[in-house]
Amino acid sequence: MIKVRLMGTQNDISRFERILRKTAEIELTEFSDIYRNKGTNKYYRAYAEVEMKKTAERK
Repeated sequence: MIKVRLMGTQNDISRFERILRKTAEIELTEFSDIYRNKGTNKYYRAYAEVEMKKTAERK
């Protein structure tokens, strides 16, 4: 399992979540809510957990 912290605008994070869900080589096992970063109204963060798929599952 790989844990990832995403930081960016709300739109960028949502767009990247869609990309992760569509990527054949990985399985997105968890994706958190989007949280506002302290001290800014522009940047947010979210957390994801992904699993690398085995070679046989990729085909």
